[in-house]
Order: sequence, then C-alpha cells, then structure tokens
Amino acid sequence: MNASIDAVRVAGTQQGPVPVLILAVEGEEDIVPIFIGFNEATSIARGLEAEDIGRPLTHDLLLDVMEELGGRVDRVVVNEIEERADGQGGTYIADIHVDTPRGETVIDARPSDSLALAARTNVPIEVTEAVFEDGRDDSEKFAELEDIRDVPGEL
Repeated sequence: MNASIDAVRVAGTQQGPVPVLILAVEGEEDIVPIFIGFNEATSIARGLEAEDIGRPLTHDLLLDVMEELGGRVDRVVVNEIEERADGQGGTYIADIHVDTPRGETVIDARPSDSLALAARTNVPIEVTEAVFEDGRDDSEKFAELEDIRDVPGEL
C-alpha cells in the first residue's frame, strides 16, 4: 500500500509528551501512527522541510555516505509489527531498499530512521496490508495534536 508522511506530531501521554509520526495511506481514511523518539521526529521534520542546517545530522550523514559509495535509496517499506512480550502494543519493522553498484540490497532499519531518509529523498513509502490492518487508527484522534515544529525547543 502506498503511503506518505502526513505529519510529525506530539501526543500527551501518562509518561509525558511523545512524538508520533503519522503515515497517510493512499485511498484510506485511517492513518498509521508510529510513536518515535524526539531526535528522530526532529530529523524527519527537518528532512520534510529540506532545511539545510550546515553540518549534517546523522541521517544526512548516512545518506551522504551511501551516495558517495554509489548507493541510492529506492524505497522504504514498513513491513511488520512485532508484538511486545508484555502485550503493550508492538514494534514496527521497516526495510530500506537501496540500489547499489552491486545490485539491490535491503537493509533492516527502524521505521523512524527509514522514514527520515525517505523524507530527504522523496522516495516511495510502502506499508504492507498487515501493518495497515494492525496499526490503523482514526485520523481524527491525531488531527488536533501539536505539530513537532510548533513545540518550543524541538527544532
């Protein structure tokens, strides 16, 4: 299923504020929310804005190294949710598909890192049907959350 980064927002939880990446899935009203860390959320937001801050952040550096070695990110696929042993939700799993001089390779990565690269390269983002069905949520629940770019001190 084709997807795109709709927003990076901040949700209030019992543990305090937590960033949530909102993936919109083509042709669907529901979204896939993925809770991530503040560093990753900030990096994704900067990637979406194509903001050059001078020295590269980790995701910029990874992309620069990959490109210097002849690789190119082809697409990102969020392909699985591993259920946690404590029954409190799951951990999303993603792959970065990279074209290299030796052919295509697939790199296992956290969705936040994968999507930070996708935000910088505008490559296609895919979500498997199983991930969409397991992770889908009502977009209205997240529409009113504050955008991470509006949270003081985060960007």
